[in-house]
Amino acid sequence: MTIKSILCAYSGEQAQGSGLDHAIKLAKHHDAWLTGILRHGRSRMDRRIATIVSKDVHQALHAAEEARVAEVMRRFDEKIRAHGLSDRSDYIDLMPSEGFTLPEIARTYDLIVTGHHSDDEDDEFMAAHPDVIALQSGRPVLVVPDGYAAKGLADHALVAWDGKRSAARALGDAMHILEGKAKVTILTVGDAHRVDNHPGGGILSLLKRHDIEAEHLHRKGAGQSIAQVIEDTADEIGAKLIVMGAFEHSKFAHDLFGGVTTEIIKTVGVPVFMAH
Repeated sequence: MTIKSILCAYSGEQAQGSGLDHAIKLAKHHDAWLTGILRHGRSRMDRRIATIVSKDVHQALHAAEEARVAEVMRRFDEKIRAHGLSDRSDYIDLMPSEGFTLPEIARTYDLIVTGHHSDDEDDEFMAAHPDVIALQSGRPVLVVPDGYAAKGLADHALVAWDGKRSAARALGDAMHILEGKAKVTILTVGDAHRVDNHPGGGILSLLKRHDIEAEHLHRKGAGQSIAQVIEDTADEIGAKLIVMGAFEHSKFAHDLFGGVTTEIIKTVGVPVFMAH
């Protein structure tokens, strides 16, 4: 997948804007067009108090929220100009009332970059859900942890592989990115899909045919969640990018009982490239 069009979705990340910083690095590396997008509507607080406070108080709250929306756009424009990308970038101010959802718009981009969804109730009305985007858009999503800072793009990627459909989709979508890495590690956990002695050579042969030299690591994962094994292994080997499938089971089950996707994007300290 050649990356020529990147959508950077604001997700409520703090002022350092790690998602935007990383999207800018990717846009410059791939000579890609970069679009910023902020989906917002009425906040939960606005909906709660609309009928119980005076008109002046309600207008003051609304003005404060509009100021926060305007600040996100100002920060985007400021960083874009500082990096000399004004001639190949734009910005979408998305209101739900316009009839489009963020996942619908994301379908027309090569890659979506976002931070982890903010758990702050005050950010809820304008924060993107990277898990929902990955599930509903059909496009790959790169989730960048808030506060993540790196001088350049990762040169070592960890691919979490279980041989299932979503993992294969993520690998295929990430192939162009992996081709530029100095090192790729394939990680299997527990009783996961076998990599060695696979008919036709399997994933290692596929990567080799793309001129990607990869090593295979297997972890038993006894007493740990799969997500924790992935994170610990990435930290152990110094991988600064994790590639994985998203939501092999239903999102409802993940939300109710937890799951690898949910846990990873909440706790991981390096960018995660995921696809469903």
